[in-house]
Amino acid sequence: MTSETTAGIDEGTAGAGPEAPDFETQTAPLRTELLAHCYRMMGSAVEAEDAVQETYLRAWRAFHGFEGRSSVRTWMYRIATNTCLNALSSASRRVLPQGLGGPPGDPTAPLNQRLDEAWLEPLPDAMLWTTAAPTPEEQLLSRENVTIAWTTALQNLPPNQRAVLLLREVLQLSAEETAETLGTTVASVNSALQRCRASIGEGLGSAEDAAAVDPAREEAAVAAFVDAFERHDFDAVVASLAADVTWQMPPFDRWYAGAEASARLSWTHCPATGPGDLRYLVTRANGQPAVGMYLRKGRDWEAFQFQVLRVDAAGKVDDVVGFFDAHLFRLAGLPLVLEAA
Repeated sequence: MTSETTAGIDEGTAGAGPEAPDFETQTAPLRTELLAHCYRMMGSAVEAEDAVQETYLRAWRAFHGFEGRSSVRTWMYRIATNTCLNALSSASRRVLPQGLGGPPGDPTAPLNQRLDEAWLEPLPDAMLWTTAAPTPEEQLLSRENVTIAWTTALQNLPPNQRAVLLLREVLQLSAEETAETLGTTVASVNSALQRCRASIGEGLGSAEDAAAVDPAREEAAVAAFVDAFERHDFDAVVASLAADVTWQMPPFDRWYAGAEASARLSWTHCPATGPGDLRYLVTRANGQPAVGMYLRKGRDWEAFQFQVLRVDAAGKVDDVVGFFDAHLFRLAGLPLVLEAA
């Protein structure tokens, strides 16, 4: 692992800091792409935000000594990568229930909550936007290599290998630049990249497949999914799902396979009992469709579950990952309560 000095951070020579306008002008446009990079490294939107804040603090302290031997962008990525590696040195691998290795669960059995696991978290696309309406560049960034499948696959790699793969394949740094960033040799970088490609090829494919779905078909699939649940129509829910759909809900440690089993899971464990008990707002996370699910409480509906969806080429929802952290609604720009009209 690279020390702070070899990463371009010499805390011992940090003075009063750079001229604020110059630093801000050169580094502010990089914030959203650095957030995406840190998310790929950390598997958590909140921890990625913390890493970006730490990156900017370290960069501010050292900017007066930046010598221009690389671009500011490369220098910032070097700091961000090593900030993440430092954090990951004492962190557990983030997983989803399917990654625990167990078979599909019985949807009618009691749910088993695991608070000892470090669960993967989603990245609401709104976190990558600098304004209420994303720019084309921000829309592209939110679709590039941040899908749930890709991010999950990345977490299976040791942190240093994860960094090599991202620097070389996603950021397109040279082997020499990657070696300098990580404080290692070009031979080590090339060896690590070869091992990464062998183990994560499936994750790369999943990211490409997600981008290939027709947007109109994806929108229709999400609308059918939402309509079926809001009407509390079991058969319509089954029809909206792919036959081989997978359903996961961390911190519960089981995963579920198949349209009928997934619908039965909801009918067994969700507090909703009839039409109108659930309402949804559509958004996006990890470059995929997502929905905020609200449960009726009195006359209003309160944030209940944030679901990231994937739609297959046939126009069916084939993957659902639900998260129960209300903070995700805030990160996605969604309200916590929907008031009755």
